[in-house]
Amino acid sequence: MNTGLKSTDYHFPGQTKKYTGKVRDVYEFENLLAMVASDRISAFDVVLPEAIPYKGQVLNQIASRFLEATSDIVPNWVESVPDPNVTIGKKCEPFKVEMVIRGYLAGHAAREYKAGKRLLCGVALPEGLKENDKLPTPIITPTTKAAEGHDEDISREEILKQGIVEESLYLQLEDYTRRLFQRGTEMAADRGLILVDTKYEFGLYEGKVILIDEIHTPDSSRYFYSDTYAELQQKGEAQRQLSKEFVRQWLISEGFQGKDGQKIPDMSPEKVNSISERYIELYEKITGDRFDRVDTSDIYNRIKENIEKSITLQ
Repeated sequence: MNTGLKSTDYHFPGQTKKYTGKVRDVYEFENLLAMVASDRISAFDVVLPEAIPYKGQVLNQIASRFLEATSDIVPNWVESVPDPNVTIGKKCEPFKVEMVIRGYLAGHAAREYKAGKRLLCGVALPEGLKENDKLPTPIITPTTKAAEGHDEDISREEILKQGIVEESLYLQLEDYTRRLFQRGTEMAADRGLILVDTKYEFGLYEGKVILIDEIHTPDSSRYFYSDTYAELQQKGEAQRQLSKEFVRQWLISEGFQGKDGQKIPDMSPEKVNSISERYIELYEKITGDRFDRVDTSDIYNRIKENIEKSITLQ
């Protein structure tokens, strides 16, 4: 079985820096970034020990599709996609917040609500909600963007008070976030899905706000199947969903939530393969297209050659 792409360590002509994120390896040049979507998988802000075959291709190709489909709302960082696992784009100055938007009480928000909290990132939540209920209106619940460790919830008031983003720009981020979420909701509905929650990241490029990173992927978003949503909610049963939540739930069942002292459970080849198949299922359901499993027999050198060709042409 393909073991997946765990990491890269390239040295390109003109390269100025390399940054390794939880999932992506980012190579910096004077005005460009080459972002390699590896097959690493993270949950609870912890990178799990095994790579998931084809996961990087799934994320990169979904992100490319949705960035193109929303470019009329906000310009984005993409210049080219020279490889199934690679996007090359503008080098922006990223804002140090992630713009999380939620249409339903799910995931982290549901866990906080269950713990008794009724104020999430400065936004008041009504009493009487059940997990996965639709919220009266979508809410923006930002997080700080941590270079390492856990991202932390933060309110609009704290972002402005701490000067993390100036007010005029932050209001622009909120506007883009709501408009992108509306577009994502409409596109999901066309596929029989509900876009439950998602996150967007933005940066500045030549003084303008630019959409960066990935959008509407199963790593950054949560989807429910719309045809069974109402029935399952009425019965109080778990929703059928497309997201990375199935990985989180498996980890929770094994006693791991990324807390100090907890041991990451072993991932058998069967578990790795099942996660890979779920990601491929996610791709096909979200896009409506059949997933083309590209040849991964020499994925490391394939990516290197495609980046080199693309950088030369820029």
